[in-house]
Amino acid sequence: MRTRLLPLLIVLMAAVLLALGVPLAVSLAAAQQQKVVVDRIDDTARFAALAQFVTAAPTVKDERRETLRRELISYYKVYGIHAGVFYRDDAPMAHAPDDWALPRTGEVRDAFDEAFLSRRSHDPQQVWPWQRNRLVVASPVIRDGDVVAVVVTDSPTGQMRSRILQGWLVIAAGETAAMLLAVGAALRLTGWVLRPVRVLDATTHDIATGRLKSRVAVASGPPELRRLARSFNEMADNVEDVLEQQRAFVADASHQLRNPLAALLLRIELLALELPEGNEEIASVQAEGKRLANVLDDLLDLALAEHAEADLELTDIGALTAERVAAWAPTAEAKGVRLAADCPPTTAWADAVTLSSALDAVIDNALKFTPAGECVEVTVASNGETSTIVVADHGPGLTDEELTRVGDRFWRSGRHQNVKGSGLGLSITRALLAAAGGSIAYEHHEPHGLKVTVRVPRTGPGV
Repeated sequence: MRTRLLPLLIVLMAAVLLALGVPLAVSLAAAQQQKVVVDRIDDTARFAALAQFVTAAPTVKDERRETLRRELISYYKVYGIHAGVFYRDDAPMAHAPDDWALPRTGEVRDAFDEAFLSRRSHDPQQVWPWQRNRLVVASPVIRDGDVVAVVVTDSPTGQMRSRILQGWLVIAAGETAAMLLAVGAALRLTGWVLRPVRVLDATTHDIATGRLKSRVAVASGPPELRRLARSFNEMADNVEDVLEQQRAFVADASHQLRNPLAALLLRIELLALELPEGNEEIASVQAEGKRLANVLDDLLDLALAEHAEADLELTDIGALTAERVAAWAPTAEAKGVRLAADCPPTTAWADAVTLSSALDAVIDNALKFTPAGECVEVTVASNGETSTIVVADHGPGLTDEELTRVGDRFWRSGRHQNVKGSGLGLSITRALLAAAGGSIAYEHHEPHGLKVTVRVPRTGPGV
């Protein structure tokens, strides 16, 4: 969730900073240009004031014209700005540099024409740092109410563009710093908001895998998430109470039924002694009674498995698996099934008694459904944070729909109802493994058969 929420916050903050930074950059550029334009207007006004006293013809030597000319030349040398005073017929009153003349077309001509009409010249277009445009400003020379000439300045924009660029760099640095602060704040904010969610997710996973004592620590986060955590803890308490009542009922019922059932089986044995040997009805009743006793024993084992606390220790599951394979070898040989094992030394955290019981159930199930002449393969391996024990048979296997139900209590495939069993063995196995932090999974074993994978953690509790 953090990977989705954090980019969204960063994009929103970047949009806000851009919305503030772009107008600020444009305003800075406009302010810098306006400052230059005002300076040029002041300069042209000063030259116009000097030019209005020049009354002699252009061909007549005049001291005032020479003064104006010296001012323009000095202005050009100091600032590098083309400046000149031109009559209506484009003849120069004075200009600098000497080779600069009024062009026929272009921005300078347009400003000149507007000034001769005694109009205020338009503000020049904005010059950006990547452009090499020049700024043109024109002011009329008025004498006795008439425009007799026009002062024109044509300014380079290099310094102005440099100042704009420097200002933009300062803005960009400020925006970058603000963005970094915003990202840091977003990281803290998302961490604060999502920390209860992560704790809730981890606790939900613990409960789903059988650790029903897990609870959410309500410490930080938004009030809504803290309320959700408290509600979740209340729900978990209620679920644990219900499950505890269910386990207690199953255990008590199984225990209470065993004594009457044992007495009933004893009376059936005594009754069988008084009847002719080989009576089919008595034999059938005895078989059903024993089957019922096995179901009660399995129910009691299941209730104990779901309630038991695992005693985890670092265990060589390779050696433990090899021991269980050796124990089941006579049964496999009696059925004509080959039991093969590859059990290299592999350590993991497990309850040895619990894991042995789980392996017994899985291997027993594989031998039940594997026909004579086929093979059951047991393989031990380590994979990252878990160690695996794979039991693969070459029996009839299960359909996709049956795979989704295998391990459910009392469930047995309709094709295997004639095989001895109560349908609780794999349920007990799953409960035993879950109590020890392990798991069990089922899948197809090609070309036919079932593959059961038992996983146990390689890291100890609290690591």
